[in-house]
Amino acid sequence: MIASFLTPPLLLCAGLAYLVGSIPFGLLISHLGGAGDIRKIGSGNIGATNVLRTGRKGLAAATLLLDAFKGALAVLMVRLLLDADLQTGMAIAGISVVIGHCFPVWLGFRGGKGVATGLGVLFALCWPVGIACCIVWLAVAKLSHISSAGALAAFAVAPFLMPPLSEQPVHSPLPIATLLLTLIILLRHTSNIKRLLLGRESRINIDPPPQKKREI
Repeated sequence: MIASFLTPPLLLCAGLAYLVGSIPFGLLISHLGGAGDIRKIGSGNIGATNVLRTGRKGLAAATLLLDAFKGALAVLMVRLLLDADLQTGMAIAGISVVIGHCFPVWLGFRGGKGVATGLGVLFALCWPVGIACCIVWLAVAKLSHISSAGALAAFAVAPFLMPPLSEQPVHSPLPIATLLLTLIILLRHTSNIKRLLLGRESRINIDPPPQKKREI
């Protein structure tokens, strides 16, 4: 069974997806935007949440969108590379692109936590699941002002949403890939989970600034 995943086309999909995922958009955008080396700020993470800690919401939004885009791109490009085993290829690409983001070879295998890239993957695998998980993420983050809580909640529900919304049995490639993505996200957030349990997780300000009243 393992040999079926080692065919040259599937290995090509995995390799290309990893390379796409390893592009450190957060680091590049922060440098280009004048925010400096994001690895020396806040948590040291290269993801959008840490970019947001610089106070540059535009840079954070760009990082979020590009990280999600590369997740979706890695899955969708499989359609151009494979004629057979399409769902298996999409599943492998989805896992590989998140691994590339979390462990980029260019940065000594020290990357992000895979949330935005993982959401992009979910959109490409099954867009209703992607939308539902984004809603959960934003709602929990809005209520708690804790980005990691929203991310963990979104990926906690993803494995339960994928089978019915994709109309695939739980043992098929897409639900299995979703479960593996959730496990990767949970492992990458081990320290966040510990801080959440202790009530020490850092908060973010996502509310719009209050409008100043005009003097009459």
